[in-house]
Amino acid sequence: MKIGTTIAIGLMAACLGSPAMAYEEISVSEGGTIMGTIKLEGTVPKPKGYNLITLPDQYYCGRISDGQGWRILQPFQVGPAGEFRDVVVYLEGIDKGKPFAEKTVPQIEARDCLFLPFTTVVRDDQTVTVVNMDPVMHDIQAYETSHLGARVLFNVPLPMNPAHPRDLKDRSDAGMYHKHMAGPPMKQLVNLSKGRRVFVMQCGFHAYMESWGVAITNPYFAKTDEQGRFTMTDVPPGTYKLVVWHPYIRSTIEQTVTVGPKGTVEAGIMVPAPTGRLYANEVLDHPSARYTVEAQKDIDPMIKKQEH
Repeated sequence: MKIGTTIAIGLMAACLGSPAMAYEEISVSEGGTIMGTIKLEGTVPKPKGYNLITLPDQYYCGRISDGQGWRILQPFQVGPAGEFRDVVVYLEGIDKGKPFAEKTVPQIEARDCLFLPFTTVVRDDQTVTVVNMDPVMHDIQAYETSHLGARVLFNVPLPMNPAHPRDLKDRSDAGMYHKHMAGPPMKQLVNLSKGRRVFVMQCGFHAYMESWGVAITNPYFAKTDEQGRFTMTDVPPGTYKLVVWHPYIRSTIEQTVTVGPKGTVEAGIMVPAPTGRLYANEVLDHPSARYTVEAQKDIDPMIKKQEH
């Protein structure tokens, strides 16, 4: 029996509001390469902050926290020189080219009260596997979203592995328990509506758990690495639109690139950092939102100390 939650994703057109064009797989003999670096320009936005007082599994999930009652989620992974990490880059305007790589399907794990990875790339009719590795229950709420608004895709429990103990109630039990084992399988069919290509998955019990997905209709995509770099190979000669996607960058970030036969194109893209308040959940520096001094001793992070 396969372990995990399998989500079959039926995706839509590559261009918002446009009819879908079937991608044709061909042999590319004169293909070129697109390489580039994505950097965030400006101040890195504040992370999200969730008060553990108001959420379940305080001790286990508090192993990754600031030690004062807050669980932090930073959607912007940025290096010291502005390297924008885990950002999706893809080509539009390409209707035929190299075949899709035959690899294992994308997998999202619930681990230490996080959904990993934070961003996922999926293709039309591909499955995505979601696995609960934690000794606590999670509830998956999935939505498709666009400028048209959000629509619920499904809301189902993601049970933990039955071999996990079910009486982790205090720091010595929950806080020190580190085993990860995959929970039982569950399957949900998801069809994104026409004109939508983005979906988000959140945990109904632990609000700081979220993972975003974007649909692609051709194999020319990449995610930036620790240096903010990406590479696409075997690109047919032509002119295309290079699109940068991150769920919390609301403006359109794109660049026109022209690839010659067996040529190499270097693209450097600066993404303006969004300003102002981006989310409702932020850390509040107020006594009413803090654990007592005694309680703080019980939730000292054991896996990771988070900064605001």
